[in-house]
This record gives sequence, C-alpha cells and structure tokens, in this order.
Amino acid sequence: MARRCELTGKAVMTGNNVSHAKNRTRRRFLPNLVNVTLLSDLLGRSYKLRVTAHALRSVEHRGGLDAFLMKARAEDLSDKAATLKRNIAKAAAAKAA
Repeated sequence: MARRCELTGKAVMTGNNVSHAKNRTRRRFLPNLVNVTLLSDLLGRSYKLRVTAHALRSVEHRGGLDAFLMKARAEDLSDKAATLKRNIAKAAAAKAA
C-alpha cells in the first residue's frame, strides 16, 4: 500500500539528518496516515479512506466529505477518491434537477 493520502496526495518526502558535526545521512519524512470512515451526505453511505490527519481536519473544516471533494483538484485525488467525486457530482446534479 502506498504511503500517500487519498484526498490531498501528500506523500513521503526525503531529507537529511544533520548531526552537530554536520554529518548528513538520508532520512524519510512519512505522512501521518490514518484509516478513517467518512460519510457522504449526498450518496448516503460511508467510505473507508486512508488520509492524513491534516486532510481529516480539512474535511471537517470544509463541512464534510462532499464539500471537500467538490473543491479538490482531480490530480491530487486517488483513483478511488476521484470516482467518489464523480459519483457525488452526479448525485448533486440529479438532486438539483
């Protein structure tokens, strides 16, 4: 399983450990991934996603999964989240009509 957030696309970064003597060794900065179940209001069901803690705060701030996905860029989303975004857009269009 890739270490990548399904909603924001945040992934592993690399850098250096720097000692007091300025010795540099490579290291990895891992994203804070958590497995969560988020509820879609328009579709009326829940979805299991692997997202960062930062993305989870953003979802809550925007007002839920539906609102977050409608504003999210398609390039940042995983395949599962992009499909979910399309389904939510269809449901929103059907509800408006």
